[in-house]
Amino acid sequence: MTVVDAHIHQWDPLTTPREFSGLAKLFQRVPVPIDWAKRLAPRRDREFVGDPEPFVHPYLPADYRTDAGEVPVEAIVHIEVEWSGSGPLAAAEETRWVAGLPFGVDTPALGAIIGAGDPAAPGFAELLDAHQLASPLFRGIRTRVESHPDSGVRAHNKAPGALTSPQFLDGFGALAERGLSFEAWVYSQQLPEVTALARRYPDATIVLNHLGTPAGIFGPVGKNTGHNPGQRRELFVQWRDDLAALATHANVVAKVSGLMMPILGHPVPPRGEPTPVPVLLERISPLLQHALDVFGADRLLWGSNFPVDKPITSIGNAAEAVATALTDHGADEKALEQVFRVNAQRIYHVDNF
Repeated sequence: MTVVDAHIHQWDPLTTPREFSGLAKLFQRVPVPIDWAKRLAPRRDREFVGDPEPFVHPYLPADYRTDAGEVPVEAIVHIEVEWSGSGPLAAAEETRWVAGLPFGVDTPALGAIIGAGDPAAPGFAELLDAHQLASPLFRGIRTRVESHPDSGVRAHNKAPGALTSPQFLDGFGALAERGLSFEAWVYSQQLPEVTALARRYPDATIVLNHLGTPAGIFGPVGKNTGHNPGQRRELFVQWRDDLAALATHANVVAKVSGLMMPILGHPVPPRGEPTPVPVLLERISPLLQHALDVFGADRLLWGSNFPVDKPITSIGNAAEAVATALTDHGADEKALEQVFRVNAQRIYHVDNF
C-alpha cells in the first residue's frame, strides 16, 4: 500500500520570509548551542516546539524523503507555515514557492498545496485568486485562529470566537463559492466553533487538523492545563463529546495528524531517539479509537505533521502507531487504505502521480 501524507510543512527560513526567520538567521550568524539558547526562550514556546532544531534550518523535499524512511509515501500535501511577507497578496508567494520545489524526482510527488489566508481580512477573494494563479495544485487555505483559555499555552489569538465572527463568516463564502477547502487548526476548546462553521456552510469541506489539538492531554503544559490526572480526564471527556458533535456534520473530515505534537504534553526524548511505538500507542489509542467511531474510516486522513512532530517521534513510528491503533479497533485493510491514501486523494484531488 502506498501512502499520501496529507500534512507536511516545507520551509526555508533563511531565504523566505517566515515568522521564525529572524531566529534562524541569528543562529546562522552566532554559533550559540541551540540547547543553551532553548533555555532562554519563553516557556510556552519551549512547550510548543519541544526542540527548536527543525525550525532553524531549511526543511525541503530531500529532508522529508530522508525522514520518511521506509514509509512508502507517494505524494504529500503541503500545509502553509507562517509566511510573513508584506502586502495583501503575499501569502500566495508561499504557494508559488512550494510549487517550485523539487518534488517528484527522487522525492514524493507534490499532491496539493494549502495556502494561508484569513476570510475576515479585506481582499480575501483576491488572495484566493492569487493562490490559484500561483499553482494549479492549490486546494484551500488555513487560517491562524488558534486560541486557548490558558494564557501559558502558545496561541495566535488571545480570545476565542474568530471562526464565528461576522467578518469571518461573510468572507468564508468566497472560499465555499470556489469549491476550496478550509483547514481548521484549533485547540480542542474551539471545537464548538468549528461545528458552528460547518453548520453555517454545509457544502464547504472543512478539514479538522490534528483531531482538534487537545493540549495537555498527555501531560502538563501552560500554567494549569493537564497538570494532574483529573484535569486530563476532564479534558478528554470534553474533547470526546465535542468531537462527536462535530462529526455529525458530513462536510467535516478529520486528520489523524499532530498527535505527536509536544504541546499535547508528550515528554520530549533526547534528540535522535524517537518515542517508541508501544509508548505512543498507550497515549494515542483512545483518541484514535474515538475518532474512528464517530467519523468512520472514510472521513479520516493520516498526516505526519513533519517536521513539527519530529522532536517526539519519527514518521515511521507515527505511521505504525496510528495504523496499529486503528487496526486494534477493527479497521481492516480497506479502512487503512482510506485513512492513509484514498481519502486524501478524494479531498485534495490528488491525481498527478
